[in-house]
Amino acid sequence: MSAKDAKVLKTEPLKEEQAKWTKLILTTYTDPLGKERTWEHAERRTRPQGSDIDGVGIVAILEKPTGPEIVLQKQYRPPLDKIVIEVPAGLVDAGESAEQAAVRELKEETGPPVDCIVFLIDFLCCFWGEIDPGFCNTNLKMIHVTIDMDDSRNQDLKPELEENEFIEVFTLPLKGLWEACGKWEKEGYVIDARVGTLAEGIEIARQWKL
Repeated sequence: MSAKDAKVLKTEPLKEEQAKWTKLILTTYTDPLGKERTWEHAERRTRPQGSDIDGVGIVAILEKPTGPEIVLQKQYRPPLDKIVIEVPAGLVDAGESAEQAAVRELKEETGPPVDCIVFLIDFLCCFWGEIDPGFCNTNLKMIHVTIDMDDSRNQDLKPELEENEFIEVFTLPLKGLWEACGKWEKEGYVIDARVGTLAEGIEIARQWKL
C-alpha cells in the first residue's frame, strides 16, 4: 500500500450546507479609485475562535554528523489527484499556540518525542495565502525546529497517524533540496509551495553568496 494507490473516483458540486471545511464568500469592496467591485473567494470553517492563523508548517532539521537533513513527506492530495512533496504541517487546535501545534503535529506525523525537540526559532511569522491569496484566506506560521539525533529515542521513530492519513516520511540533505525538487517534478510529483520556496531561498543564497 502506498500513496500511489489512491485516486479520484469522481468530482461534483458541493452544496453550502454539506461543506464541513470551506465556504464560498462574495466580498464587496472599493478599489483605490473608489469604484465598488466584488470578489469571489473561499474561507476555512476550521480556524479556532480567537486565533489569527489556521495552521502551521514545520521546517524540521535533523542534526547529523554528515550535515543537516530536512524532514519531508509524501502525501496524496485529492484536489490535485497527485502525490505532493510537503513539509510536516497541520491545523491549529483551539487554545493552541503555533509552537504547541507544531510540536503536536510533528510528533503525530513523524514520531519524535516532544522533549527531544529544541526550538531554533520560536516562530517565524510567515503568513501564506496557501496556494493563491486571491482565492483563499488560509494562512499559517512556519515553525523551525531541530531534532537531536544523539537522543536514542529518535532512532526508531513511529508516527501516530489518524485513520485517514497516509503519509510517507523521509529525510533529505538540506543542501540537495533544490536539485531534488527538479527531479521530483520530472517524476510527476507536485512540490508544495513551502518546500519549493525554501529550496529556492537556499539556491538564491548559494548563488549570491548571502
